[in-house]
Amino acid sequence: MLHDESCHPAQAAPRRLHSRLFWLLRLTGRAAEQVTQEQLAGAGMRRGFYGVLASLAEFGPSAQADMGRRLGVDRSDMVAILNDLEGEGYVRREPDPTDRRRNSVVITRAGRGALTRFDRAIIDAEKSTLAALTPAEQQTLIGLLQRVASVPRPPE
Repeated sequence: MLHDESCHPAQAAPRRLHSRLFWLLRLTGRAAEQVTQEQLAGAGMRRGFYGVLASLAEFGPSAQADMGRRLGVDRSDMVAILNDLEGEGYVRREPDPTDRRRNSVVITRAGRGALTRFDRAIIDAEKSTLAALTPAEQQTLIGLLQRVASVPRPPE
């Protein structure tokens, strides 16, 4: 039997995968990522912007290395993201008041406005991704995923 590329991956895959968590999370993750990236691109955001702006809005000014660790972003990727954010006027780098040898990243007023736009894009993407579920089911799923994600894992 030939593999039909026009089939949805969930149906085209061997049946034993249909109820496997890793497979379902992978399919769902890919779909959510695609919808989210499309929504965010429509709002003028590039990869990495949302996490950095959300982190700065919640935790305040931060050294880029600390932010990279918090978000799990590689150092060189963090530099590129911050350069882009700074170019858009969403963040600025300032001397760290506690250690003049390093910079602290600060969200700007424009960055806060952009974060609000990006929040709306994320909400729209989540609504699209979870459209097959009732609002109560959506909340249950999110709560369960938060519990699973909060379990400490050994470092990679």
